[in-house]
Amino acid sequence: MKKGNGFFAEFKKFITRGNVIDMAVGVIVGGAFTSIVTSLNKDILTPLLGLIGGTDFSHLMLVLGEGEEAPVLAYGNFITAVINFLITAFVIFLLIKTINGIADRFKKKEEPAAPTTKTCPYCKSSIAIDATRCPHCTSTLEE
Repeated sequence: MKKGNGFFAEFKKFITRGNVIDMAVGVIVGGAFTSIVTSLNKDILTPLLGLIGGTDFSHLMLVLGEGEEAPVLAYGNFITAVINFLITAFVIFLLIKTINGIADRFKKKEEPAAPTTKTCPYCKSSIAIDATRCPHCTSTLEE
């Protein structure tokens, strides 16, 4: 019984971590976003492209054989899916680019850390920045 409690406790810890919850929210929002892009492509872009090119991609198909049960290659649907993918990828690219730009504006600019060592001009050893005498060659250092 103790082993089961440990397993479920570990599972609960895994599920409640921020990364898992963020990923779940991303998947849900991504699914909703995909339906929006699919509708944009199917209901707006494909008819407009049909006006320009004279073809509606969704009806393009190739029948392989004869009869009612002949296999059909619906390559128009594939073209529509490729367009959906390209639109989705482009919009995600724009979102990420915008988010990164906003994050860069708010990111604190770190000043370079002050050096903690310097090089002895005589023996070229690395020594403490505030040293007045080199511990390696015992030379007196000038500031």
